[in-house]
Amino acid sequence: MFGLGIPEIVIILVVAILIFGPKKLPELGNSLGKSLRGFKEEISSNSEDHDEEDN
Repeated sequence: MFGLGIPEIVIILVVAILIFGPKKLPELGNSLGKSLRGFKEEISSNSEDHDEEDN
């Protein structure tokens, strides 16, 4: 996953818990997921539009 191993992911999670606190992490994860989902949808819709223009 992005060239990260398990130790790196654990360190990132520990730092995130220290910075944001355990109560804020689910909210941040939810907003990050929504942002990534929207970004993915935009990319797929743009590639579909581009494919239609080529035909």
